[in-house]
Amino acid sequence: MSDKRVKDYDYLFLSTMLRAREAKMLNRERIRRMVDAPSFSEAAKQLTECGFEDMSGMDARQIEETLSKYRAEIFEELERVMPEPAILDAFRLKYDYHNAKVLVKAGSADVDGAYLMSESGRVPAQQLIDAYNNEDFRFIPKRLGEAIVEASSIIRRTDNPQLADFALDKAYYAELLELAEGLSSPFLLEYIKLMIDGANLNAIVRTIRLGRDFEFIKSALIPGGSRDAEHIAKAALSGETLAPMYSGTAYEKAAELGDEAARGGRLTEFELCCEKVESSFFDKAKYASFGAEAVIAYFGALESEITAARMILTCKLAGVSPELVRERLCD
Repeated sequence: MSDKRVKDYDYLFLSTMLRAREAKMLNRERIRRMVDAPSFSEAAKQLTECGFEDMSGMDARQIEETLSKYRAEIFEELERVMPEPAILDAFRLKYDYHNAKVLVKAGSADVDGAYLMSESGRVPAQQLIDAYNNEDFRFIPKRLGEAIVEASSIIRRTDNPQLADFALDKAYYAELLELAEGLSSPFLLEYIKLMIDGANLNAIVRTIRLGRDFEFIKSALIPGGSRDAEHIAKAALSGETLAPMYSGTAYEKAAELGDEAARGGRLTEFELCCEKVESSFFDKAKYASFGAEAVIAYFGALESEITAARMILTCKLAGVSPELVRERLCD
């Protein structure tokens, strides 16, 4: 449980430091220059202005490893000065559960997936690998260990990796909600509920598009959002449109696009709109000079920066046209 006495002014030094760093991060102009760069090498060199290692001589796997290392080093640095280090855990959790998905699916296929694992989680990747191989989860977070056991059991019974992913996703969001509810930041809790609403909207659209039944959709839905996702799923399966059910919410426009995508339209516009909802949420923090909001918004910006860097560099390596890269990048 977090110390409830933590106040906004306890974040004054850290907020000031991160505001200064934001000036060096990828912005629209830097992204434009990277996308329009005539070669992969030139695009990669421009990232060094933002504090990244020079990746101009790397392949896709090396780029992923370098970006993961960059994130992990920032997490490690900021953990030492965070008034509430558990806020950082809210951004580390997804890498623990990403690693769990890799372990469970690689294990079921009898392949080595270690190269796909991230060091940005709370638990070192090798420690998680050892726990999984030895079936001994005493020294990793309890909920994470239980979720791995459950997902492994599901994939053995059903041979369906998607169902195993659903179990891990539910455990991830449950732990995330529990963590946020014990902290002093309503801003973080609001963000997590927004994430859950987006995950559920995505699940409903995709499963209807695939012609799945309610029981399948129900297995994919995450409890804890601001909307009753099961009610929305039932209504959508009966033929009702999604947009009215999200009227007045941040996902209103996304739901309109989701109606089209669920009927076989393009998913790209729907996905980009959902991403924009999450990224726009952090705009609220621009008006907070200091406090947890400013720090949480920095972590959100860091994830967006790394995602954009990865997308641009891997597209450049693959020879994708600048037009297609621009189409896929979220604002």
